[in-house]
Parts: sequence; C-alpha cells; structure tokens
Amino acid sequence: MKKNLLLSCITLLLVLTTGAALAEDLTGKLGITGRLGLQVPYDSETINGGSLNNISTDAGFIWGGGFLYGINKNFAAEFDITNSNFTGSNSMEFNVVNLSLGGQYRFKEISGITPYAGAGLDILLNGANNGYDVDTTMGVHVTGGIDYFVMKNLALTGEMKLVVAPSADIMLGGAKQGNFDPSSFNMTFGVRYFIN
Repeated sequence: MKKNLLLSCITLLLVLTTGAALAEDLTGKLGITGRLGLQVPYDSETINGGSLNNISTDAGFIWGGGFLYGINKNFAAEFDITNSNFTGSNSMEFNVVNLSLGGQYRFKEISGITPYAGAGLDILLNGANNGYDVDTTMGVHVTGGIDYFVMKNLALTGEMKLVVAPSADIMLGGAKQGNFDPSSFNMTFGVRYFIN
C-alpha cells in the first residue's frame, strides 16, 4: 500500500513539474471545461405586510462547464453553463442557471501557469421552491483565474467570478412577493481539456 502511494505521488510530481514544457499557444484550440465550487449570493427581499424584509442567503454549491476557444495567443472566447442552489433565511430555496458568454485576456505563461482576466454577459434563469416564480434576468460578469498545464492538452483551473445583475420579481399566484437578487461571487476549481 505504501509503495503504491509513494509511486503515485512520484508520478504526480513528475507530471506537474513537466507541465511548463508542455503548455503552448491556444490559437485555434477548443477546450472543454468542467468546474465546481462555492457561490456567495447577494441578499434578497420579501414583501410582508406592505414592507420589504431582508432575506439573507447562505453560501451555496455551484457546478457546471463549458467551452473555451483560443482566438489568438492572448484572447479566447468562452461559453459556460453553471447551476447553483442556496437557501434563504426564510427557508426559501433558490436556484440559478447561468448561461455565460464572455472573453478572456490570457497573460504570459510562467512555469506552466497562465493567468487570465475576462468579462462578459450572463442570462440568469432564476427559480425558487414551493411554487414561487422568479423572473429571468440579464447581467454582466468579470473573472480572474489561472490555468495550470499538467500536460499539453490538460490544465487544472481556478477562477473567481463576480456576477452583477438587476433584481428579479418573486411571484406567487400572480402577486409580487419580493425581489430576488441574482448577483453573486463565485469561486470554482476544475479541469480543462483541449481537443486539438
């Protein structure tokens, strides 16, 4: 058992240390990304007796994936779909499906690590439990992250993303029940695999 663990660790170390020599320009390459992580949503509001009351929200789980296409050495286009779930202080459960289209500026690689910054547009498909209906909204995002190439076509990725969007109506039986704020801060980790 110890020998297998030691052999696995040595193999992993060799793969990670040779990543720098294997990373290359992504021009014309298509990457597939899978990611998961933590979402910190903004607070929302509910209407109670004609006044607005705050709904504080807990951090939630976010997961999804998408595609990255290298336009040239420094620019890439990205399309992601993520899904998140979290709970409010009033026991309402919210979920957001984010269809995200954006671009990245990829900085110079250093020892297999390529930092990047990006921005783009988001379509936020919002929902809630117990028959509540939440409007769809559009927003914008900014991102920052790194890709660490462990092999020529495989990178580990970590990303921080801030999504800002206007509030959406929370409806029940045709009557407005409050305002849902789909804005959030996300931190995810994942893997990118480049096909060509």
